[in-house]
Amino acid sequence: MPNISVIVPVYKVEPYLSRCVDSILAQTYRDFELILVDDGSPDRCGELCEEYARKDGRVHVIHQENGGLSAARNTGIDWAWANSASRWLAFVDSDDWIHPAFLQTLYTTAEQTLCKISVCGFFRTAGEDFPAEEDFSVRCLSAGDYYCGGMHEGLTAVAWNKLYHKSLFRSLRYPIGKLHEDEFTTYRAVYEAGKIGVTPARLYAYYQNPQGIMRSQWSPRRMHILEAFEQQIAFARDRKDHRLLAKAAEQYVYAAYEQLEKAQVVYRKELRGKLRQALKLGRECGCFPGDREHLWAYEKAYPVKPVWWLLSRLPSSGK
Repeated sequence: MPNISVIVPVYKVEPYLSRCVDSILAQTYRDFELILVDDGSPDRCGELCEEYARKDGRVHVIHQENGGLSAARNTGIDWAWANSASRWLAFVDSDDWIHPAFLQTLYTTAEQTLCKISVCGFFRTAGEDFPAEEDFSVRCLSAGDYYCGGMHEGLTAVAWNKLYHKSLFRSLRYPIGKLHEDEFTTYRAVYEAGKIGVTPARLYAYYQNPQGIMRSQWSPRRMHILEAFEQQIAFARDRKDHRLLAKAAEQYVYAAYEQLEKAQVVYRKELRGKLRQALKLGRECGCFPGDREHLWAYEKAYPVKPVWWLLSRLPSSGK
């Protein structure tokens, strides 16, 4: 039985699928299986998946009705639990691709640090290949230092540049029908693991797909990000983890502000209330104090108050 199950949700990525799958099958680490979940893709993706399965015995294909990214990942996780003795899980998005040393490096990092999650660097690309030289040094971080320490440009929650011990997903699953599904899920795995093995080597190519979900027109589903941060806040409070609470509160402020900037008029009252709630929590945590440096957020939250009124009540940050 393979040691690692690599799960790839597949939907409307016909131009990119071969690049992704070929990069996985070309791994220097060979002890893995590839689970391709065709999430009701209307193009030729399902046929391409079957072609790969016929050519390579490591490839397993699951076809299902369209349920979204979370449903597809969950199907892959469920299949791995039911049909495989693998010990580790990895997720790759089907329009991205990975360095030949991706699995070997993550597995070695996990083994060296005795961590249940290992993480590598990534780079954004419009099609360019991997940088020539990389830093393969390894270190071990606490869950808090990794998740709240400002690594990876705020993308610590993404699913795809990590190797997870399968036990972390014994009951954990991605939320069906939600955007920002990683923000609902990854922090739970990170804090369950307790410590994280990290290498800065950029071994994951994060493709800037012009047709990607997050580049599409705004819809109310974008507000799912606020629900995710509300759950993180509740999780942090339950654990009495002030550091995680402050990080989640700060992200909540920025997310509420961003959604309010883009939302249709009918949703702005609700979002303005969310932003006010976020600012209150940010003040309590000390991560978003009511000073002039953060005036932009207060102006958006309280638009009926003129700027001079706000300035008269906000203390100076001393800068």
